[in-house]
Parts: sequence; C-alpha cells; structure tokens
Amino acid sequence: MPDEWFEPLLRAAVHEPNPSFNRQLVEPAVAAFGRRRVQLALLAYLDSDVTSDIAGAARAWYWAQPHPTYDRGSNTPTADSVAEYEAYGDLRERYRRIALRRFVTETDLDVRRCLLPGLPLDERLYPAELHDLVSRAVRIARTSSDEYLRHRVEIQVARRP
Repeated sequence: MPDEWFEPLLRAAVHEPNPSFNRQLVEPAVAAFGRRRVQLALLAYLDSDVTSDIAGAARAWYWAQPHPTYDRGSNTPTADSVAEYEAYGDLRERYRRIALRRFVTETDLDVRRCLLPGLPLDERLYPAELHDLVSRAVRIARTSSDEYLRHRVEIQVARRP
C-alpha cells in the first residue's frame, strides 16, 4: 500500500462511527504500515483537541492492539503473541494515561462512552500521581446521568483482581 494512503486510511478509521466497521480500516493499516506507526497516529488523535478525533481514536484503538493467538486446543497464548503484546507495552501505557486524562477532562458523552470500555480502572496500572484521576474517573462514571457509563464502570471496576 502506498505510504501516502496512511493518513487518509487512519483518518477514515478514526471518523468511522461504527466500532465494528473501523476494523476494516485499522487492520489493513496495521498490516501495511506496522502496528507501532498506527498506534502512534491513534495516540496523536487521542491527544488532540477535537472531540470526534478523541472518540474515534478510542474506538479504533481496540483493533490496533495485538491480540493473543492460541495453538489449537490450548488455553495458553503462543510465545510469539505474548512477545508481540509485550513489545507494545510502552504504547499501551501511553494510551492508558492519555485516555484516563481525557475521560476526566472531556465532558463530551461520546468521548466518555468510547474511552471507558478500554480504560483500566485499577490504580496499580498507573503511577501514584495518577491515582486520584482513576478515582475521579470512577466517580464521574458512577454519578453520570448516562446509564451506559454507570453500568459500564461497574464492569470495569469488577475486573480488578
């Protein structure tokens, strides 16, 4: 795929409102341009000041992540898929920090709805200086007038070990 298609492809993925359809844009971008480049571009959208870009980047992020693969009949991820997952830990950490800050500071409901499913709410995943933001994010979602946020936060909090 020509390099000049990278930006239009990512922009289309970010602006696709259906989180299932954007997969058809994100996965080819990852295959053609590499996971790191795609994730870095999505982080830039997430860190922008445009609410539709923030929401779209959060929706697209799911498909840009490495997902585990398993050998037939096994419940253990393959060594290669574990290695790939670990290779992107730095970008996952950046995503968590930016997404947490965005969830707390952005009041746009679509942004919050798009961020929450992929936002770990376990303080242990964040440095001490962000623990207050995790608590604030939980409080914002629990006290939201939006039923989805109130329901989803309980799922997120229940996932804590």
